[in-house]
Amino acid sequence: MSTASQPASPKPTGQGPAQPSEVERAHALERALPTITHEDPSDPHASIYDHGFLRAAAVTLPVALADPATNAERHLEVLRDLHEQQVGLAVFPELSLTGYSLDDLVMQEPLLDAAEQAVLTVLEASEDLMPIIVLGAPLRAKDRSRIFNCAVVIHRGQILGISPKQNLPTYREFYERRWFAPGDDACDESVVLGGQFADLTPHGIITVDDVPGLKLYVEICEDMWVPIPPSAEAALAGATVIVNLSGSPITIGRAEDRKLLARSSSARTQSAYVYAAAGEGESTTDLAWDGQTFVYECGDLLGETERFPQGPRATIADIDLDRLVAERRRQNTFDDNRRTHETSLEKFQTWGETSLFGPWDATDFWDEQGEHDEDEVEDEEMLAPILLGRRRGAAQARHDAHAAETGEELPALRTPPPTGPLRRKLDRFPFVPDDPARLAQDCYEAFSIQVAGLVRRLSAIGGDKPGGARPVLGVSGGLDSTHALLVCARAMDLLGRDRSEILTYTMPGFATTEHTRSNAELLSTAIGASFETLDIRPAATQMLKDMHHPFGDGEEVYDVTFENVQAGLRYDYLFRLANHLGGIVVGTGDLSELALGWCTYGVGDHMSHYGVNAGVPKTLIQHLIRWVIAEGLFGDDATGVLQAVLDTEITPELIPTREGEKAQSTEDSIGPYALHDFFLYHLLRRGDGPAKTAYLAHQAWGDVEAGEWPAGYLEADKRSFTRGEIKHWLTVFTKRFFSNQFKRSALPNAPKVLAGGSLSPRGDWRMPSDAASRAWLAEIDAEVPGD
Repeated sequence: MSTASQPASPKPTGQGPAQPSEVERAHALERALPTITHEDPSDPHASIYDHGFLRAAAVTLPVALADPATNAERHLEVLRDLHEQQVGLAVFPELSLTGYSLDDLVMQEPLLDAAEQAVLTVLEASEDLMPIIVLGAPLRAKDRSRIFNCAVVIHRGQILGISPKQNLPTYREFYERRWFAPGDDACDESVVLGGQFADLTPHGIITVDDVPGLKLYVEICEDMWVPIPPSAEAALAGATVIVNLSGSPITIGRAEDRKLLARSSSARTQSAYVYAAAGEGESTTDLAWDGQTFVYECGDLLGETERFPQGPRATIADIDLDRLVAERRRQNTFDDNRRTHETSLEKFQTWGETSLFGPWDATDFWDEQGEHDEDEVEDEEMLAPILLGRRRGAAQARHDAHAAETGEELPALRTPPPTGPLRRKLDRFPFVPDDPARLAQDCYEAFSIQVAGLVRRLSAIGGDKPGGARPVLGVSGGLDSTHALLVCARAMDLLGRDRSEILTYTMPGFATTEHTRSNAELLSTAIGASFETLDIRPAATQMLKDMHHPFGDGEEVYDVTFENVQAGLRYDYLFRLANHLGGIVVGTGDLSELALGWCTYGVGDHMSHYGVNAGVPKTLIQHLIRWVIAEGLFGDDATGVLQAVLDTEITPELIPTREGEKAQSTEDSIGPYALHDFFLYHLLRRGDGPAKTAYLAHQAWGDVEAGEWPAGYLEADKRSFTRGEIKHWLTVFTKRFFSNQFKRSALPNAPKVLAGGSLSPRGDWRMPSDAASRAWLAEIDAEVPGD
């Protein structure tokens, strides 16, 4: 068939449905949350805090303008609810205890006195509340001649830090320098609070030592709008969670601008960004307010609330602290940037320290500091109620000593409470987006990357003109070879070559069915490729006979040698055919098979001249084919065959099946690809250990009705997995992943496709072929429940 007579291939668009509104997105995120919960505190899956997460809340609530006492009570109402939800961090808007839109009232003594008392009210009540609280209040400088716009960080009766706003807008509708002093140089300043002096901490980073990875930094509204925000340097100094208390009146487009800045900040600094803006109750004399809240993590939106709410609203999301640490560890330029700015980072210090789960006994605070002995402190009783952080290092030891001395049985410390399900969207298929528009775009990009890789390779060896190097591939009627053929067809179109120059071969073995063989032929014909059948059974029988294998003497022995003789012969033929006909063997093996070592080493499906699927996991390939169908790239005849391929169970077709027996199934042998791809993503891209991976897998796969499924996923294929099944298949995955690295160490060239990573020894993954898996298997055995 000539190129001119082939159906014109439309340009892939990757366009999907119209983008959802912000309310629809918020509701979609809520629907996608996991539902699995364990109430026994001793259960390894009972608490998110045991798996490297922090539950954070970005809160907006109606403000009683210029009425701090009422606002303090409203804060506490919300905080009691957040306490019951095991929230570890609660962030309120800018000047949340007074309201932002006070104008000159903020300089009035009655207002400032009431604001101080409101802070103290929340401070006292916080002793019985779990969250670290970040709220806003105007506070007077020690000399009382200046006012600072402050974020006060409170936990369990302590003030961990007081962060003054550093960048004060005095342009357009803003007039803040009329009322406030800038806080960027206020590290040696104090404010008045409860008759005492409390130090300002504009460069303070708060450490929570029983929540590994949590280092908190606070900025206020305008601070994130400047070219180099304080949080950028704070992140280089070690902060992992950035919070922003915002006033920010709303105008058209500003909500998206805020999200753009926060998303960019969290992506560039590999941090979480928790944002809460003022809303209901603020003055509408000249402005309006929308109460926007959201949480980002490494550029990913974890959650948001609808804007312009009536009543309190909170975006509650579980931040993956392990991810933040792992991303910084992996991205070495992050630390390079820290070294570049080392001098400017000297101002940062770990000011506040606390423990989320206790102890919080403050009776010996001053004695333990060593910097406040009795001779230096004129009025210790005056200072003692305001504790400026720095967790008492010996508190746990005193707790234990007291228990030993008195025999009194005290409640266990540092025990995270049961938290219920994970409060973040968790994909069953991390390589496959649930959102149809995002999935269509990803499929377009993945397909285009594969095609571009093959076009470049063919062009480099004379395949950029008719009669040049030809793609040679074996087609089985399965997912991988089908998709590889589609890539070849598109590449030939872009090169201006006839698809008949694609040389496809089906090579039936001892277990090949007419169904798959027929699909291979029908698709090759529909595409316009050259097609030929090569029966490998005579050669395979002779080889087995020459090897003195029992099958060569007529015995039904179907061992791994029997299987690999067939797989190896197929590629032996392909390589020799490529030599003979001036072509290159196009590899069809995918990322999932490489992770599991499910390929025949050497002259087998492990090897090729160029691989097109090696960067694509099995769970994505079926969606790529669905996308090709939806885009109508290859005509109606091809579409029907492609659907038949999608409907066929994944099988290597190497072992003969007697009548009435179930045919050989790949997933029966090595496990479900859905789980294996989940494990692979969390190992390869996130660096998660097996205990955390198992926890996440059960959250994602424990309830078939919860969360979202990718577009086009068949109802009949939807299922759940028990913890026992997850533990079993995670063990299989771990053993196979380690033992088959030698295959990945000798991979042919293939393009990286996904941000989730590749397994090329020249790319994302470097690993010794003889590494032991003992430590990983020991963690599975000890820390992964199998009930």
